[in-house]
Amino acid sequence: MAPIVPPLSGRKRRIAVMTSGGDSPGMNGAIRAVIRMAIEVGCESYAVLEGYEGLVQGGDLIKRMDWEDVRGWQSEGGTLIGTARCLAFYERAGRLKGAKNMILNGIDALIICGGDGSLTGADKFRTEWPSLIGELVKTGELTQEQIDPFKQLNIVGLVGSIDNDMSGTDATIGCFSALANICEMIDKVEATAASHSRAFVVEVMGRHCGWLALMAGVATGADFVFIPEKPRSENWRDEMCKVIARHREIGKRKTIVIVAEGAHDMQGNKISSEMLRELLADKKGLALDTRITVLGHVQRGGTACAYDRYLATLQGVEAVRAVLDATPDTPTPFIAINENKITRKPLVQAVLDTQAVAKAIENQDFERAMSLRDTEFSDFHQAYLTTTTADLDDARRLPDKKRMRIGIIHVGAPAGGVNAATRAAVAYCLTRGHTPIAIHNGFAGFARHHDDKPLGAVREFDWLEVDGWASKGGSEIGMNRELPGDSGMELIASLFSKYKFDGLFIIGGFEGFHALSQLREAREKYSSLCIPMTLLPATISNNVPGTEYSLGSDTCLNELVAYCDKIKQSASASRRRVFVIETQGGRSGYVATLAGLAVGAVAVYTPEEGINIQMLAADITHLKEVFQQDSGQSRAGRLILVNEKASTVYTAKLIADMIKVEANGRFESRDSIPGHVQQGGVPSPMDRTRAVRLAIKCIEHLESYEDRGDGAILSDSHSATVIGIKGAQVVFSPMKEVEEIETDWKNRRPLNEFWTPLKEVVDVLSGRPKDIPRPESPLMGWRAKDKKRGLL
Repeated sequence: MAPIVPPLSGRKRRIAVMTSGGDSPGMNGAIRAVIRMAIEVGCESYAVLEGYEGLVQGGDLIKRMDWEDVRGWQSEGGTLIGTARCLAFYERAGRLKGAKNMILNGIDALIICGGDGSLTGADKFRTEWPSLIGELVKTGELTQEQIDPFKQLNIVGLVGSIDNDMSGTDATIGCFSALANICEMIDKVEATAASHSRAFVVEVMGRHCGWLALMAGVATGADFVFIPEKPRSENWRDEMCKVIARHREIGKRKTIVIVAEGAHDMQGNKISSEMLRELLADKKGLALDTRITVLGHVQRGGTACAYDRYLATLQGVEAVRAVLDATPDTPTPFIAINENKITRKPLVQAVLDTQAVAKAIENQDFERAMSLRDTEFSDFHQAYLTTTTADLDDARRLPDKKRMRIGIIHVGAPAGGVNAATRAAVAYCLTRGHTPIAIHNGFAGFARHHDDKPLGAVREFDWLEVDGWASKGGSEIGMNRELPGDSGMELIASLFSKYKFDGLFIIGGFEGFHALSQLREAREKYSSLCIPMTLLPATISNNVPGTEYSLGSDTCLNELVAYCDKIKQSASASRRRVFVIETQGGRSGYVATLAGLAVGAVAVYTPEEGINIQMLAADITHLKEVFQQDSGQSRAGRLILVNEKASTVYTAKLIADMIKVEANGRFESRDSIPGHVQQGGVPSPMDRTRAVRLAIKCIEHLESYEDRGDGAILSDSHSATVIGIKGAQVVFSPMKEVEEIETDWKNRRPLNEFWTPLKEVVDVLSGRPKDIPRPESPLMGWRAKDKKRGLL
């Protein structure tokens, strides 16, 4: 007879986590978050090893997990608790065994990270649960007393899939890491393609979902892309050859064609890599030296990128909350993200919608297949078509009288994605017949252009030049922090008149925001400034009011997380070392906080919260206790992240020195400053793709004002805007409103920073004591407010 499990009221709740289906980068971060959050809220944590196979087999494959068991897991690839195919679970007999093993281990909640098939199986398991436990009693496998505490099974799904094929969410755990792998490979292939003037056909994963192929096409500026949801026209061969021939005609030395493994034509016939190679190499056609690169499983390998790490972490935390909130009537949820907001959605409907896409593709109903994808997917598809066929589609050109001269200027410090945004803006302008004009070296270069020895230049963009900018970091036309007011507003206004600008597109950080504010205010005085203007935020600090996301912030986090991984490796070699790392970010703690979430920092110090001696003393005491309990077999070193302006006194070096002295030889500490490494490198796929989507939306917005006079511009608050992601939406916010309501001018950041509740999540998952003394700060009101809202 199996042991009797104590009634639920007399013990802690037990929550199990498992991974199923294929592995995805980031899964280990989700497992860590579930286990530690469950412990934090007073539950016991279990891991089911080897997926559903572990559930069916039971025994040692269902393992109790403690806090330290998952330390350092975020930087590990794959899934450390294993995943395996389990044919037994497809049958009721297998599910009966799984139910019995859960009850014997006292588990009444299961959080599963996997694809739609794995999550469908989980929902079926929950639906059958009453009949399964009833049958176990009837057959004598369990007693009524044993099953009484477990009449309800709570299940929550986390979607781990590199294909990003689940409907209802913008991103699945692992998809951006896979996209990063693809873009890295394509960037390398492009170099050899350009050297030899070759064409490459690159095949990526995606049987029923073209997200990876489409995003890779947007991020790398590929010449042609094939996806399952939207086959090309009947004469796709001629269409592809026309586009590529035009690109070669204007001087391109490389050709990249990306094809998803599930791509097909309008009749459902497969389009293979070999078929494309033969077409490109045909001596009667393009006659290009063409090679095939099939990326295969390299796409899903390696460690997770920063986004997948903190997405997995936040979704893992939310999954535990969803388990605790569940009632017998609650539909099985899965945790989704829309734009920038973590949400819960019904799992069954999402799975049905996902399966409906594959069915629509099979039935050649491609309009329905696209409609079942989210709006972002359609936006990216249209953005890709716009940027790859620039100046080729006569039907999309506006009449002469509606065409505009649009100035494009970069203001602030370099950030990943600035060049990709510029390329997309230029492509859209050329497609519509507008004239895109480059203003070199910011307002400083613009103001000095009239000198005998100009420091900058104002000229029309050349498409061939910008076409290669998709993957370039920095700013190809130059940028600096000088404001138009510094150069002299009268001079700037006269230059606007001289070059007859009809619109202005600013890409930049807080300086770009400030510049647009000055230009808006000067409109009353200078008629030449009465034109539509919009800002696309681009700064690693992510401190521009009006948006929760700025171009470059994701690239910065990737660079910082990679740096921290290397530091942790060094620290783990000595086993007893703390590294104090100084991050950039100005007076915004976004970078430090999100990086802390992604790398599992022991503590994060931000300007919003500040640092005092009592806080440092408490953290050092905590470190002493941690190392006293640590037997030395732990997987990784410990990190503290300090924003560069968190304190004018307590620098990273001083904090490291204090820790070293107080450690009294029991452990070591070092400081490390990555500095401008955080700004550099190849832009991340997220920064590249979002740059394209948002830049095109900006030019479309400017375009809507092409026939307005001064009075209409002055009276329309949306004639000067900042584009941004707010919650689950992309919005254009009027500058005047953002300046007055949302901006902390003194500290150069938004008044209400959306990410501040995440600071407490970092503390909770790192095990930092709750009674750490906090400096008195006007921004600390978020703590009580968000606890009330249930965010913490």
